[in-house]
Amino acid sequence: MDDQELNQHMKEIINTMNDGVLVISTGGEILMANRAMEQISGYSREEMQGQPCSIFHCAVCEKNHTKGEGHWCDLFDVGSSHRKTCSVVRKDGSYLNVLKNASILKEADGTILGAVETFTDISDIEERDEKIEQLSKLLHGNTDFQGMVGRSEIMQRVFEVVRKAATSDAPVIVFGETGTGKELVAHAIHKLGPRRDKPYIQLNCAALNENLLESEMFGHVKGAFTGAHMNRKGRFEAANGGDIFLDEIGDLPLSIQIKLLRILETKQFERVGDYQPIKTDVRIITATNRDLEQLIAQRKFREDFFFRINVIPIHLPPLRDRTDDIPLLAEHFVRKLQASSGKEIIGMAPETMDFFMNYRWPGNIRELRGALEYAFVVAESGRILPKHLPARMINQGIRHEIPVSAPLTEKEALIDALIRSGGNQTRAAGMLGVNRVTVWHRLKKYGIDPGNPVPHSNPFAEDGGANSG
Repeated sequence: MDDQELNQHMKEIINTMNDGVLVISTGGEILMANRAMEQISGYSREEMQGQPCSIFHCAVCEKNHTKGEGHWCDLFDVGSSHRKTCSVVRKDGSYLNVLKNASILKEADGTILGAVETFTDISDIEERDEKIEQLSKLLHGNTDFQGMVGRSEIMQRVFEVVRKAATSDAPVIVFGETGTGKELVAHAIHKLGPRRDKPYIQLNCAALNENLLESEMFGHVKGAFTGAHMNRKGRFEAANGGDIFLDEIGDLPLSIQIKLLRILETKQFERVGDYQPIKTDVRIITATNRDLEQLIAQRKFREDFFFRINVIPIHLPPLRDRTDDIPLLAEHFVRKLQASSGKEIIGMAPETMDFFMNYRWPGNIRELRGALEYAFVVAESGRILPKHLPARMINQGIRHEIPVSAPLTEKEALIDALIRSGGNQTRAAGMLGVNRVTVWHRLKKYGIDPGNPVPHSNPFAEDGGANSG
């Protein structure tokens, strides 16, 4: 077979390939294209031949054009390019995602003849991956939304309300117990909203007394009060154009509620000690863990102010009402602590998770995070056991499991007293109304270790080596 016949057969072989193939000159002109390239690009071979390969506007090539030195493409400097994902523009102007490979063609003496490029249409693969992702979301739900973790139906509804609230410019109020994540909701609304590139200012209304709070919010002029040595810009002025988050709004003094009501109605305020109005364009987000309607009934909160801030209410559920999310939240915090602590802690023991699922979580997510942070300090390696959790939390959990009306047996009363006394036998004796010797005899009788008073049958006791991994 001579070279001419070989070349003819090579063309036939190339035309049977599923991948698009281009042969390009050293000047960047298309010398040859196969049938698959016609299907990928929408151009005929005749239309492609003689055209610069830049007609496809490949994103990767366009970057290389700016970097190449001595050639129209830096492929001639590096020799080859493998598995580059890029988008190309087809004849009809549509975009197509492809996987691209390229290599230069050389003579035996090293003379560069041109380059060959292959294009694999990956649109079907990407469409499949997108469908898989959508199905995964349908099956499992979004588990992480702007720093908030939750798969439960109630949290998915919260996430949806947050998304919609972010597109509005109306005031938002976030209701929820301490530790439920109200600050995260406020920050999410800012990051998802049209004011995301403007200031985000926050202030805790319960952190300052009335005079300092007024100055902090609205600023003051020099000489407005003792110690006001210069003009000072307040939070509302600093937040102009953006969002301001006022936490613990239920603790706001009535006098300042009136001033905030004016801002909501007129978008104006004055600095303390001044009479010149200052215009401000801010979106107000508030939060509280208090019952504002009850405060209104007690005349501690203005009803007209409540109606102005309660335009878009968002209610965050307590953790005890979304127990399906507890394993997910625990895993989330454990992963973070594993990365930061450097300890060889591999996760939570089953009995610890059982305790978590049955605990009431008065401090909500903040308490869960704090309990795991404590456990990472106490535990050295292996799994987190109930004994690694804060004593106060274990005590609350055990007391919750025992009905209030049920009398404690002698053994249970001893365990309870030792837990509450932190293992101090003298204090435990005082709680039980007996002397220290009686406590010592009962410890021997029931085989109780005062340093770890919960019996071995209880999940809070040693596990006989489970902590080793």
